[in-house]
Amino acid sequence: MSKPPEHVLFDLDQTIVPWDTQLVFRSYVLQQEGWRRALTLVFILFLPLNKLLGAGGMKRVFHCYLWGMKRERLEALAASFVRDWLPQLTYPEIISEIEQHRAAGRRLVLSSASPELWVQHIGKALGFDLSLGTLFEWGEQVEFFPDLIGENHKGSAKVVRLAEFGITEGLEGYSDSRADLPLLALCQNKTLVNPLPGVKAHGAEHHWRLLEPARPWKNRLAFGWGCTRQLFGLWAPDKKKP
Repeated sequence: MSKPPEHVLFDLDQTIVPWDTQLVFRSYVLQQEGWRRALTLVFILFLPLNKLLGAGGMKRVFHCYLWGMKRERLEALAASFVRDWLPQLTYPEIISEIEQHRAAGRRLVLSSASPELWVQHIGKALGFDLSLGTLFEWGEQVEFFPDLIGENHKGSAKVVRLAEFGITEGLEGYSDSRADLPLLALCQNKTLVNPLPGVKAHGAEHHWRLLEPARPWKNRLAFGWGCTRQLFGLWAPDKKKP
């Protein structure tokens, strides 16, 4: 009897890609349809309600920039985003890890808090066997505050969703975030990618593997400035040298 495939679980944002792909995709869309920048004001006005609305509620507000977009247009933008920008976004070292696991015959699973619509496009481009993210009710035309289907796909919600696909353990897990500790707990081996100091210390205490590929910014101030430019659609990735 053949041995069942081993699962390798990857987070996406700040693990495979050093940025938050929700912001990066937003920047891409706003450069294609510039009038949508005006909807950024709505998100800014709702920021004081962050604690009241919670992560899921703010995620709905954040995506109001897609208001009125036809579903087929949204799908087309997700596909072109992956084609045009993804090659410049990823950490080469993590892509190498993905390729090594694939060559070893392991089943690759991408698990992200970003919307599943474009997480699946990213996962397909990178050769993942299963790609999961936060589910939205996009409909045929995006509502002003699109509804989430189920929970924000973060923390223990990732574990619950994986179990629905029969995945309750993994050979190795990759993440940068404390929120993914439940995901990493499923895995025999844990790899942290550029974690914050608290998570790094936790990993060191438990003898977890650490990868620290070069980030595309010099410090946290530069990171914040990049995120702000992404929010307003004024950012694009630097082209990688051949």
